[in-house]
Amino acid sequence: MKDEREKWARVRIIMIGTVFGLLFLNVVGRAFYLQILQHEYLVKKADKQHQHKVDLTPARGSILDCNGTTLAESIHMDSCYAEPRRIKDVDGTAGVLAPILGIPKGELIDRLSVNKSFTWIERWLAPEVALRVKNMKLPGIGFAPESKRFYPNMEIAAHVVGFTGRDPNGLEGIELKYDSTILGNTGYMITERDALGRNIAIKATVIKDSSPGKIVILTLDKTIQFIAEKELAKAVAESNAKGGMALVMESETGKVLAMANYPTFNPNAYSRYSLAQLRNHVVTDSFEPGSTFKVFTIAAALDSGIIKPADVYNCENGVYRVAGRTIHDDHPHSRLTISEIIKYSSNIGAAKIGFKMGEERLSSYLRNFGFGGRTGIDLPGESPGNLKKHMYGIDLATTSFGQGVSLSTIQLVSALSAVANGGNLMRPYLVEQILDDNGKVVQKFEPQLVRRVISQDTAQKVTKMMETVTGDGGTGTKAALDGFRVAGKTGTAQKVDPVTRAYSPSKRIGSFVGFVPSDKPKLTIAVIIDEPQGVKYGGVVAAPAFRGIAQNALAYLKILPNVPTTAAAKPVEAKAVPASNDESLSDGDSEDIPVGSEVMPNFRGMSMRRVLQVMEKRGINIRLLGSGRAAEQSPPPGHKIRGVGEVWIKFAPSA
Repeated sequence: MKDEREKWARVRIIMIGTVFGLLFLNVVGRAFYLQILQHEYLVKKADKQHQHKVDLTPARGSILDCNGTTLAESIHMDSCYAEPRRIKDVDGTAGVLAPILGIPKGELIDRLSVNKSFTWIERWLAPEVALRVKNMKLPGIGFAPESKRFYPNMEIAAHVVGFTGRDPNGLEGIELKYDSTILGNTGYMITERDALGRNIAIKATVIKDSSPGKIVILTLDKTIQFIAEKELAKAVAESNAKGGMALVMESETGKVLAMANYPTFNPNAYSRYSLAQLRNHVVTDSFEPGSTFKVFTIAAALDSGIIKPADVYNCENGVYRVAGRTIHDDHPHSRLTISEIIKYSSNIGAAKIGFKMGEERLSSYLRNFGFGGRTGIDLPGESPGNLKKHMYGIDLATTSFGQGVSLSTIQLVSALSAVANGGNLMRPYLVEQILDDNGKVVQKFEPQLVRRVISQDTAQKVTKMMETVTGDGGTGTKAALDGFRVAGKTGTAQKVDPVTRAYSPSKRIGSFVGFVPSDKPKLTIAVIIDEPQGVKYGGVVAAPAFRGIAQNALAYLKILPNVPTTAAAKPVEAKAVPASNDESLSDGDSEDIPVGSEVMPNFRGMSMRRVLQVMEKRGINIRLLGSGRAAEQSPPPGHKIRGVGEVWIKFAPSA
C-alpha cells in the first residue's frame, strides 16, 4: 500500500515538473522570439511611439546643357522652425521676428501659439536673413538645412527645363519628365514624445541629410538657345504678334539644340504666370501648317513614282473648282513644273498631286513622316496632332496643301529633318546623358532611327526644289543667307476660330521652315509666328527670324560659307489673294482679302514693310526688288495695273 502511494507521488512530481518545465521553455522561447527575432521590428515600433519624424526637402540633381552649363541646380538654404512649447514670450518673439522675416506679427503669433512641439516659420531663408535670426539666439527658434531649386539663367530654356513645386516635385518640362531620376532622397529631423504621445522636445541635429539625385545633361546648347529666343522675341515684337515658337534640331541625329517659346517666363517665380505662358507650345500645341506641308506631299509623290520632277501641271490660272468648293492660288499660273509648285506655293498644283497620289498612298507616306502620332520627344504633354483617317474629294485636296490637318512644331521639324538627312526619320530627343552625383555615366542616349521614309534620291530632288523658295522670285527670299545654300518653305495658314469653328477671317499663323547648309545639312530650323498683325505672310514675319537664327548658329558652330557671297539684293515676290467667297479655300501663303483698287498707288519713299501693308490692304500683287525705301516703280502712280507687262517696285538704301 505504501509502495503504491510512493509510486503515485513520484508520478505527480514528474507531471508537475514537466508542466513547469514546459512553461519555462515557453517563456524562454517567447523571450528569444521577442529579444532576438523581433528586436529590430520592436525597436522601430517603440521609436514610432516616442519619436516623430519631420521630413526635409530632398536635393535634386542638376540639369546641364551639352557644354556643362548649369540650367537648374539645388542650393542649400536654412529654413526657420519653432518649438512653441519652449517659447514663453510669444508676443515678444513675434515682434522681433516679424520685421526681419517680413511676416505680419499677428500671423507669427498664431504660428507660435499652436499646441505643438514643432512648426515651420519660414522656409528657405536668404543667408543674410538666416544669419540675423541665428545671432539673436531666441529660445525655441531653430534652423534646419534644406534644398531649394534655382534656375541661374532665369528665362533661358525655361519651357524645356520646367520647374518644381515646394515639395519639390517636378511640375513641367525635364523636371517633370525625369522627376524620379532627378529627385534625391529625403532627409529628416526627429522630435521626442512623452508616454501620452505629446511632443516634448526636438533634437538639435538633423538625423539624416537629404542626398542629391542624378545629374541630367541635355542636348540643348545654351548659346544656340539664346540666339533662338532673341530672334524669336524680335520677330514677335516686330509683327505685333500674339506669340511664337522656334526650334533648332540637328538634322542628322534628331538632337534638339534649341526650343524657344515667346512669351517666356522665369521658373524661379513661375506662380506669377498664367498656365498658357507655362506651357511648352512647341510640343503641346498643334496647328494647321499651311503651305509648309506641300513639301511632304510632293516628296511622297516623287518617292512613290507617281510624279517626276519634269512633270507639268495645269494650275487653272489660279481658280480650281472641286466638289462645289473653290481652291485659289494667289499667283495665277497656267502651267507649273513640280519645282515651281513649291517655289510659287501653288495650292492647285499640290491638290492635283494629292489626287494623283490617292488617299491610301498619301496617308501612308504622311504617317510615315510622323504626322498623326507622337514623335516620342522626352517631354511631357506631347500633342499627336490630327491627320484624318479617310480623305475623300475636298479633304484629299486640302490636306495636300496643309489645310484640315494639324501638327506640332516638333513633328514638323522632325519630318523636315528626314528630307534634310536623306530620308531617315529620327526620334527627336533632349537628354543626352544621366550621371550619378559622382559624375559617373549611368545612362547614355544615342540617335535613334525610327524608319526610312523616302529614298536619298527623292530627298535630294526635294531639297533642290526647296532651294528655289529662297532664290530669285521665291516666297522666302528673306531667309536667304550669303555664303550658304538654304532649303526652305514659307507658310501662312488660317486659324480656326474656337467659337465659330470656322476659319477666322483675320487670324493667321506665319511660318518658315528649312535647313542649312542645304548641300550638307547641319541644322533644321522652324519659326512659327502666331497671329501677326499687319503683314501676315510667313516669308515676311518668320523668314527673317529663321535667317537670324541660322546665321548666328552657323557662325557659333564654326561652319564656314561654301558658296560665293553676294551683296546684291534679291527680288521678293509679295503675295495677295484674289476675290474669295464663302466656298473659297485660301492659299497657305496668302490672305482672304477682297481685291481693291487696280490703280498703282504712289509708293515712293515708303519702307518695304509699309509697301507690303498697302499691297495687302488693296489686294494687289507687285514684284519687289532691292532693299531700303521705294525709289522707283512701274507703272507710275495713278496708272492701271492690269494689262501692264510688268509691275514692280525698286528699293534703294536711304541717304
